[in-house]
Amino acid sequence: MLFVAAVLAVNGLIGERGLLQTLRARRAYAAAAADVERLRQANEALRDKVRGLRSDPATIEAVARRELGLVRPDEILVTVRDKRASAD
Repeated sequence: MLFVAAVLAVNGLIGERGLLQTLRARRAYAAAAADVERLRQANEALRDKVRGLRSDPATIEAVARRELGLVRPDEILVTVRDKRASAD
């Protein structure tokens, strides 16, 4: 009887549905839930950026200037280079 009780106790702790496996599963679930929340926030930020690029002229202009190097017809583009950086 004592042996059976010991086997059941060990199985309850480290068995397929034991306490240790349950704790691992809860940790994995919490990590996955945190990842899902992080990805939801990233998706929302990307949605906001897309909305701005589709409808906000100031956002479109900022991206065009920054990423494409575009300037207005009445502007003069001046490029300043660091003399020390070009000498290296």
